[in-house]
Amino acid sequence: MSGSTAGVVVVGAGLGGIRVAESLRANNYAGTITLIGAEPHPPYDRPPLSKSVLLGKDDRVDLKPAEFFGDSSIDLRVGERVSAISPEDHTVTVERFDDPARSEIVAYETLVLATGLRPRSLPGCDDVPGVHVLRSIDDALTLRGELEGATRAVVVGAGFIGCEVAASLNQRGLAVTLVEPAPTPLVAALGPEIGNMVTRLHVANGVDVRTGIGVDEVLSDGFRVRGVRLSDGAEVDADVVVVGIGSAPVIDYLDGSGIEVAPREVGGGIACDEHGVTSAPDVYALGDVANWRTENGGTRRVEHWTHTVEQASVVAHRIAKTDAMIPATPAYFWSDQYDLKIQVLGRPESTDEVHVVDDDGRKFLAYYSRDGILTGVVGAGKVGAVMKTRPKLLTRTPIADLIA
Repeated sequence: MSGSTAGVVVVGAGLGGIRVAESLRANNYAGTITLIGAEPHPPYDRPPLSKSVLLGKDDRVDLKPAEFFGDSSIDLRVGERVSAISPEDHTVTVERFDDPARSEIVAYETLVLATGLRPRSLPGCDDVPGVHVLRSIDDALTLRGELEGATRAVVVGAGFIGCEVAASLNQRGLAVTLVEPAPTPLVAALGPEIGNMVTRLHVANGVDVRTGIGVDEVLSDGFRVRGVRLSDGAEVDADVVVVGIGSAPVIDYLDGSGIEVAPREVGGGIACDEHGVTSAPDVYALGDVANWRTENGGTRRVEHWTHTVEQASVVAHRIAKTDAMIPATPAYFWSDQYDLKIQVLGRPESTDEVHVVDDDGRKFLAYYSRDGILTGVVGAGKVGAVMKTRPKLLTRTPIADLIA
């Protein structure tokens, strides 16, 4: 067993992992901090993968310079995965990816789980060359390497990642077909009205958007992908296919631990209270893998950058026993597509009433309301207008006050 001074062990060396470690030091936590990452890379930022990395503008998007870890006394261990947790013994079992037969027991006083997501793939195409998912820096660089000489691409799934990838491939000069079973892109997050505006943006840039239709089969010539067959029988040729149909929380290492997992119907992931505390003593979870209790007593698993940063601060303050940190409101996230920044402020839901207050055919601004109260703002190319509504979302603002 390693770690005579066990301290805090953080499983997952992504945004959540590095931010909780950094925040612990900022809050004068003096104990040992061990940061364990399954990928062979130091912590990096994921949002640029579908944009600047895919466009060839960036090769590395590290969150911290190499000297940060030594200067902050953070033991960074990459290329290692936690395969089991024993809350009773306060230990984790760690395996190296390059030598899975060699395992190590690492002790902890406090454990933080920030293992993120694993992308879903289309059945039967995992081993077809030219078919890609996009979650890691290696995924992005591999896909980018295959774009040289490629002329046609199919993107399956028009969520935020799918839309961003479609935009980037289009900007690289490929003929792009974006396929989505739902009626519009982003419908699950923002509803059909904004989804239609996003469709308009992609069509205006030359993307062939096909909605209300799925992929029945990925076609190959025996060596690599050559296209897809859609559920209406149409075949679409492609040199590369990118699958963006969602992701699942990485929780397989919890088997046998007794740590509670949230039901799938509320988003799955690791069940937590409003401070990231799990069902096991001295174990926290945060980020994409964590399903936190909300202020209204419900539960919510959110896959956005700003939520992860806020949750890391909450957890670090609690571990360091400093003043409780209250998450900032309202929630905020963004998506860069072409030369527009699409921003979402607040907590809009796809079933909310949508009030479009500005639309020039490309840029737009819309308010969302529920039971007559403002719930969120969505804008494309309207950075200032979106952010000006922040004070309105900090209180119960009647939508009539904004659209009268």
